[in-house]
Amino acid sequence: MKVLILGGTGFVGRAIAALLPGRELFNRGRDATMPGLVGDRDTGDYSALRSGTWDAVVDCSGYLPRHVGEAMDALDGRVGRYLFISSHVVLDGTVPRRDAVLPLTDATYGPSKLACEQDIMRRYGDRATIVRPGKVAGPHDNQNGLTYWVRLTARAATSRGVVEVPGALTQPVQLVDSRDLAAFVARLLHDDRGGEWTAVGDTVSLGDLIHTCARAAGTTVSLREVPPVTTRVPLIKDPSLWSTQHRDPAPARAAGLPVTPLLKTAADVLAWDRTAAA
Repeated sequence: MKVLILGGTGFVGRAIAALLPGRELFNRGRDATMPGLVGDRDTGDYSALRSGTWDAVVDCSGYLPRHVGEAMDALDGRVGRYLFISSHVVLDGTVPRRDAVLPLTDATYGPSKLACEQDIMRRYGDRATIVRPGKVAGPHDNQNGLTYWVRLTARAATSRGVVEVPGALTQPVQLVDSRDLAAFVARLLHDDRGGEWTAVGDTVSLGDLIHTCARAAGTTVSLREVPPVTTRVPLIKDPSLWSTQHRDPAPARAAGLPVTPLLKTAADVLAWDRTAAA
């Protein structure tokens, strides 16, 4: 397939690009190792897309309705399927919002993503595919989710092995490996499937996740709950949000979403992080 990826050099987009040999990238051109068409969604520069046709577009970098609206206008009539990487947070009774601005906040991220979804489905109909991942983890993770705990447990191996957790060890956490997400996107494109898909992994407790990170580092740690802090700690959520960590993965898995064991994800994140830091 001839696929255009909007984005593709960061985290999720990089994993998707690695699985699509016929892909072409459209982004700001900041990564010389992944050349492609150069433009800027923030300024509305889509001049590089004035010609060309593609079987599908994968939108990894659309956050505002303006982003997807301008992209659809630029690609009008020259792309088959529009696959949009959205977020599972749109499932929480979100009301769409079209006036949000960057940088998005917790209050505007979901509403803006939902508005993007609606505009794409309105324009593309059954040629629209919406993928709503949970928290993504894996190599090249610049979102500081699982990577934070992998680093922390690896450092604990050289200290007293005690990890203080400003939250409840029983808190549920539901991640999805970036490579599983990429494989699912590739499968949906190959099968030419539309619809809305929630892409999530298995739910584990925060305590089990931290111990798994320690195992990936070849060590063991002791966990101690401490009072919550005012600054945000990756993956820790208020109890009112725990229900968001129990999304149903069954439909996506039946459609081809694979599941990488958390231990392997953590080990691969650690290996990447050590290589990147070298």
